[in-house]
Amino acid sequence: MWNDYGNSDHQGWGMMNDGGAGAWVSLVLMLAVLVALVVTAVLVLRHTRPALPGAGPAAVPPAQLLLDERFARGEIDEDEYRHRRTVLLGS
Repeated sequence: MWNDYGNSDHQGWGMMNDGGAGAWVSLVLMLAVLVALVVTAVLVLRHTRPALPGAGPAAVPPAQLLLDERFARGEIDEDEYRHRRTVLLGS
């Protein structure tokens, strides 16, 4: 028997109902859109949120920065700098 749309009743929506090529194309397109949305969200979050503590290079202790500055200004010589740095680092 034919319905109002010119298709027989047992065919329903055509290829979408019987798992034909149309259903697979729709599924692949939906998955591609979903993957694109997830990738976009990850990239946006990666560039907008602050870095986690400890994720970057190790922080230089303030005492070592002061020692470096004093050496750079010429307030202490190289021997004094190396000695104090060894004491600060404990090695």
